Amino acid sequence: MTDSASDRLDTVNTEIAKACRIARRESADITLIAVSKMHDAATITPLLDAGHRVFGENRVQEAQGKWPPLQERYDGIELHCVGQLQSNKADDAAALFDCIHSLDRPSLVKALARAFDKAGRQVPCFVQVDIGEEEQKGGCAIADLPDLLKQSRDADIPLAGLMCVPPAEIEPAPYFALLAKLAEDNGLAGLSMGMSGDYPVAVQLGATHVRVGTALFGARE
Repeated sequence: MTDSASDRLDTVNTEIAKACRIARRESADITLIAVSKMHDAATITPLLDAGHRVFGENRVQEAQGKWPPLQERYDGIELHCVGQLQSNKADDAAALFDCIHSLDRPSLVKALARAFDKAGRQVPCFVQVDIGEEEQKGGCAIADLPDLLKQSRDADIPLAGLMCVPPAEIEPAPYFALLAKLAEDNGLAGLSMGMSGDYPVAVQLGATHVRVGTALFGARE
């Protein structure tokens, strides 16, 4: 017997609620982002039918190809860009996404500011921090964070908070705690952190947004 999408969604929400009880937080304060990258519409639809509406995609082109028809069928879909964003895709991202989690460099600040003006809409952005000093993951160096935040604010980018992807196969709690401290020091409330393997820990340490793929969709073949 295999779990249905509804069952998996219930399991993840139960784990979030449990983590919230431990941390004395409210489950309603946590946004669960179902990361649907590399999953087709047929795989996504059962989660939509189960009532979930917040999804994350890594690539602009992939999202453009599959989400408009789903948005016509289902009301209230909220799309988050959770992957690295190229500056030349800023216009498309501004038109498509409701939130961007990977603002990490001055050139992207400029590109998004222009794109938001052109689109006539301001899209909230998380600044991605290279919390584990892993250049291949992208993200702003911790030392450069104050300058990037100032540039973003000067450009009228609406800042939602900070985002990170901790190093793999290492206890994530210290990295989550560090991101929470950086956010507090810089007057930011949002924390996009935690994925399928560690989202309960992230919630206990202050995550406001968790990005969960495998636990909701199963492992990709």
